[in-house]
Amino acid sequence: MSHQKLLSCIIAGILLAACSTTPVRDGSAGSTIKTTEDTRMQAAGEADWRPATHQVLKGDTLYSIAFYYGLDYHEIADLNGLKNPGLISIGQVLQLFSSRTPVSQNSVAASDSAPVVLTIKEQPKLVKYIYNDAAVAQIDSVQNGKATSLASSVTNVPSGVKVSVTPVAKVEPRVDAPVLNTDEDALQWTIPTSGKIIAQFSEAQNRKGIDIAGTLGQPIFASAPGKVVYSGSGLRGYGKLIIIKHNKTYLSAYAHNDKVLVKEGQNIKRGEKIAEMGNTDAEQIKLHFEVRRLGKPVDPAKYLPKS
Repeated sequence: MSHQKLLSCIIAGILLAACSTTPVRDGSAGSTIKTTEDTRMQAAGEADWRPATHQVLKGDTLYSIAFYYGLDYHEIADLNGLKNPGLISIGQVLQLFSSRTPVSQNSVAASDSAPVVLTIKEQPKLVKYIYNDAAVAQIDSVQNGKATSLASSVTNVPSGVKVSVTPVAKVEPRVDAPVLNTDEDALQWTIPTSGKIIAQFSEAQNRKGIDIAGTLGQPIFASAPGKVVYSGSGLRGYGKLIIIKHNKTYLSAYAHNDKVLVKEGQNIKRGEKIAEMGNTDAEQIKLHFEVRRLGKPVDPAKYLPKS
C-alpha cells in the first residue's frame, strides 16, 4: 500500500469515528425552573438576582424587605399568611415569590462565569477498512480536500503502526445576550416636581436617588403610572413615604412629604398629584426621589426627561 493511500484510510477512520460522538452540555450547575418572567429577563440580557426566600435579620420590617426586593409588602404578607405585617421575627424565613423560582445571586454568578463544559459520550475507536481502489477513491471524494490539512499533521507513519487520534471538543466562547427593549422598559417617566437638584444619585456614596429642593406644600407628582404599594412612615430615614409599583420591574419612591394624598392600593396616573413637599425626617424641605429596578436603586436621571 502506498504512503498516500495508507493516510487516506487512517483519516477516513478518524472522521467516521468522530461523527459518532455527540457533545452534550452539562446543565447540572445552576439549573432552575424557567417561567415567562425568567424568559423575559434572559431575553433582556440580564438575570433576576432576587432569591426565592428571605431570612429576617435584626432591623428588618416587612416594609423594608419589600422595598429592598422591589415587591409589594401586601403580597409578601399574603404569601406567608401574615395577618399583621408588623409581626415578623428574627430568623423567620419569608417566601418572596409564589409562581416562579428566581435565580439566587450566587447561582447567577456561577452560571454566568463558568465555561460551558462539553463531554464526549464515546471515544473514537480505530476501525479497519478493506482496502481496494474503489474505497480509496470514495474516501478521497468525501474528504473533498479536507484530508490534506489533516494529513499534513500525520507524517512518516510506518507500515503496520496503528494511529489513534482523540478529537478535542471545541468550546465556543460565551456570547452575551443582547439587551432588548421590553414592555417593562417602555414606561414614560416625568419629573416628579420642579426645583433644583441638590444631591445626585451615587453608588459610591450610597445615595440611592436624587434630592430636589423646593418649598413647603409644593406639589409632588407620580413620575409614571402604577399602583401605590406603600404609604406611611415605617421606613427609617424616609419620613412620610410613598412607593408606587409600576410593573414587575420598576417602582419609584417619594420621601420626606409633608402631606400624603394617596392610599395604598390606589391606581395612579402619570403626572397625578400624590403628595405635598415637606421635611419629615430630613434637614430641609425637599423631595427625595428614587427609581428601583428589581429592587436595586438606579439613577433616576437615566429615566427622567432631560429638561
